[in-house]
Amino acid sequence: MVPTPKKENTTTLNLIFMISLVYVLYVLKPVVVPIIIAIILSVSGFPFVQFLERKLRINCIVSAIVAIVILSLIIFALLLFIGFQLSDILEKGDFYAEKLSNVYNTIATKLESFLGIEKNELSLKKVNIGATIKDNFVGIIDFLTSSGSFFSDIILIPLYIFFFLIYRKFFTSFIYRAFSKDGNTLKAKTILNKLYNVQQNYLVGLFMVMGIVGVLNSIGLLILGIDNAIFFGFLAALLLLIPYIGIIIGSLLPAVVALATKDSLWYPVGVIVIFAFIQFIEGNFITPKITGSKVSINAFVAILSIILFSMLWGIAGMIVALPVIASLKVVFDSIPELKPYGFLIGEPLDEYLRSEARIRLKKWKMIRKEKRIKN
Repeated sequence: MVPTPKKENTTTLNLIFMISLVYVLYVLKPVVVPIIIAIILSVSGFPFVQFLERKLRINCIVSAIVAIVILSLIIFALLLFIGFQLSDILEKGDFYAEKLSNVYNTIATKLESFLGIEKNELSLKKVNIGATIKDNFVGIIDFLTSSGSFFSDIILIPLYIFFFLIYRKFFTSFIYRAFSKDGNTLKAKTILNKLYNVQQNYLVGLFMVMGIVGVLNSIGLLILGIDNAIFFGFLAALLLLIPYIGIIIGSLLPAVVALATKDSLWYPVGVIVIFAFIQFIEGNFITPKITGSKVSINAFVAILSIILFSMLWGIAGMIVALPVIASLKVVFDSIPELKPYGFLIGEPLDEYLRSEARIRLKKWKMIRKEKRIKN
């Protein structure tokens, strides 16, 4: 009698489950994404709500409302500041267009003289960049105002945050009942605490890193004398919400402004160099010191997750990719069957990055040391 290939059946079922899950998440994007964002913001606002409840003896409902109002005012003030700055930049659109046209003509003339390329081969149709930006900006506003999901998210996300905050004990009890075996809630409590610590550490660390990077960016742009230096500096820091890609977008905007407003090409090059140096400092010193080892995701998985989540949920997916992957790592590390996947997501140890020759050299040195001790 031929044995049933249980392992193959299990692999097939897991593959079907994963494909079905991705499809469901894609279809339910209008529901799932606001809930994930609300959970992340609830975790970030929970310490403040807890402070109001325990220290000031304020009712949990009132505390949740106060936290949501303050968070909404901060976001509204941020959007208002960005709107005013964008309005100022759009007013200078025609000036930037003329300057960029002059820069293009200068570069085309130099290429013609050095490389022998005809200028008419490099010529571009005359484009009013200022008008184009304004038209696109108006189109974006029209799209947002005509989008029902945009306004529904504005209403639903604060509503979700409110219920997550006031029903947190209820949801916690549900998780204990659903995922605890034989009434043993210790493992579920441990996983929940790790998830909370990872999210809180990531969010608080991200805000601190954004503040530090914004100040450094602004100082660098002010030294170069770039227009709207503080706005561009903190805009690039805000774009850290989109890891790896956001800082690139944030550096290109002031570089274009430098190209349009300065007489030397060294200014946009200087902007790129400054932002690249700050990104190096942020990635190797600032973020590791602030976030520590609690959010341990290797760079390959981080970039891959950003790409996949962007394909699944667009820009919102890029923003929530790392918090979701960090949470999955905690879950995988806590389940014996899934530990290999948690290992794959995490940072590789130094021993896995060493070459075979270095490993053999280290073993040879250890053997020599042991021989000396014996002798």
